[in-house]
Amino acid sequence: MPRTRNRLIAAARRSMLQRAELHRRLDAARAALRPSALVDRGKYRIGEAADDAAHAVQEQFRNNRLPIAIAAAAGAIWLLREPIREHAPKLARKVQDLAADIAGHFRVPEEPADEDDTEELEEDNEAVR
Repeated sequence: MPRTRNRLIAAARRSMLQRAELHRRLDAARAALRPSALVDRGKYRIGEAADDAAHAVQEQFRNNRLPIAIAAAAGAIWLLREPIREHAPKLARKVQDLAADIAGHFRVPEEPADEDDTEELEEDNEAVR
């Protein structure tokens, strides 16, 4: 009879351990299926996907800086095309006027040649001969 009793005690312990394990798993499943846990898991996955996408964009930008910069500049110009069409002629005129003023500032004024100066040079040349 003691053997049977020991077997019953061992079986009761096993069943209690199994029951405790089942309760632990059930609690974990219940916690995992709570709406807040599902939302948190979704946020985490979206965050991971966003991080992966950001990393991929950074790598592509590092590898292709010039084409991406040109495309970005072209896109910005395309977005601003209406204001550019409106203000470009005025700006072009201002730039042309500014360039003309700067060129006029550095231009040497042309003076008519005085005949007196040329006569002096001719006299100097004759004296040297």
